[in-house]
Amino acid sequence: MAAQPFYMTSDKDDDGDVGIAVKTRARTKRPPLYKVLLLNDDYTPMEFVVLILERFFGLTHAQAFEIMLTVHKKGVAVVGVFSHEIAETKVTQVMDFARRHQHPLQCTMEKE
Repeated sequence: MAAQPFYMTSDKDDDGDVGIAVKTRARTKRPPLYKVLLLNDDYTPMEFVVLILERFFGLTHAQAFEIMLTVHKKGVAVVGVFSHEIAETKVTQVMDFARRHQHPLQCTMEKE
């Protein structure tokens, strides 16, 4: 944690000089962020990927379609950036949903 100085004046000390007392405040550090990535495969239908993006990432149909095309063409796309816990939950939700529908779709996360 980085310390932020906090200055206050003090009374005169023994020899008559005025001093400054320094008090530090702890600053909380922002938690690291994680990118959630969707990986391309040759079996998961494009429509299913769009559904995943709309359902679990709150994207509009147009946004989901654009990201799906990026996944299809480039093999991978970042679908969101979240705190560790939220990213982990999103990955689990996507993977569970894909398995329940018998698709091999892969979703991972990595530190930003």
